[in-house]
Amino acid sequence: MNIFDCITSRRSVRAFEKKPVDDKLIGVMLYMATHAPSAGNTQDWHFIVVKDEGQKKKLAEAALHQEFIAKAPVVIAVCADLEKASLKYGKRGENLYTFQNTASAAMLITLTARALGLDSCWVGAFDEDKVSHVLELPENIRPMAILPVGYAAERPEKPRRIPFENVTSFDRFGKKFKMVALQPEAKLGEELMEPLSVYLEEIFGKIKKVEPKKEKKLSFQEFLRRLAR
Repeated sequence: MNIFDCITSRRSVRAFEKKPVDDKLIGVMLYMATHAPSAGNTQDWHFIVVKDEGQKKKLAEAALHQEFIAKAPVVIAVCADLEKASLKYGKRGENLYTFQNTASAAMLITLTARALGLDSCWVGAFDEDKVSHVLELPENIRPMAILPVGYAAERPEKPRRIPFENVTSFDRFGKKFKMVALQPEAKLGEELMEPLSVYLEEIFGKIKKVEPKKEKKLSFQEFLRRLAR
């Protein structure tokens, strides 16, 4: 699965099969997460892998009773080390960079999970104090995201996306520039133009129709074989 497939096929999955996730695959996700960019290379993230049933139930309760969290085979809590960030950047590091850095790491976990045949859900709605209590976090470690991970028992429909042209300005805020693509079937002199985002959606759709791919549960051994190719 290439990076474009990972991004466009990622969904927020809230129902998982009752199948354990190989610890080695968890290791791959965390290894990739550590390749995320961070301000000044502070790498101020800390990951807590939760597999204990009791702990998962407590996390679900702390996350405003989102019970699906407890049903995932593994939950990864992405936390920020505020002390590490503030040592180099002061309040800006603590109040901004930690959010950017840990969000980058969490995103890589979700994309890596997708590439490994797994799925996840980014949970940001939770009581920080309760989560910190459940995970026994010291004062300098702040929970930033909860990521339930497992083999999907559902495939949610693709949510509607706002065309990127509608949320993009050029040179300064509010200055619009319409990005268009000339359709391949256009003849000389014709102006069969359309927004680039629409054209890309059509291209991706055609590729998936031509090359339908069956979802496969990837083992760690198969993952290594693919890397060796």
